[in-house]
Amino acid sequence: MFRVLTTPYKDINQELVEACKQGDRKAQYKIYKLYSRAMYNICMRITNNADDAEDVLQEAFIDAFRKLHTFKGEATFGAWLKRIVINRAINHVKKKRLPLVSVDEMDFRDDSNEGPGSDDGIQMQVEQVHEAIQNLPDGFRTVLTLYLLEGYDHREISEIMGISESTSKSQFNRAKKKLVKMINLS
Repeated sequence: MFRVLTTPYKDINQELVEACKQGDRKAQYKIYKLYSRAMYNICMRITNNADDAEDVLQEAFIDAFRKLHTFKGEATFGAWLKRIVINRAINHVKKKRLPLVSVDEMDFRDDSNEGPGSDDGIQMQVEQVHEAIQNLPDGFRTVLTLYLLEGYDHREISEIMGISESTSKSQFNRAKKKLVKMINLS
């Protein structure tokens, strides 16, 4: 039988968060140091540009500290911050984006005569996958990142990105297919 826990989950950084709410700069710096690397990685995966990722990260932390009074502790601080970071990164990509081309109009046929590259081990494969993900179109890369790497489901992705759930699923499936083709060509 399952036992229902009656005590709510306690965020291990609750005291730091409370100090941040009181304007404690040292606590803010500690929070930044605790979360900045992981949040930068999220920014990098979504923006696909180191300078943009750094900008988004800084803007996201500024937003988080300004909106800290709205943090109710219903989720961990890290999960709350992650949502801010992802939204900031997606908005940044949308602002920078050139006119969108419908994925229905894109040609995914393999026009290359090159065969698959040689397998130099797991590290080479990881590098190929990483490079291929970076070369995906923004929409594909963002949905793939949110679904596979960040663990969001298609309903959540649709809410975050302002797209339908079926579009999220379609983008994800097309991203996987394009990724496989890109990897097989290397």
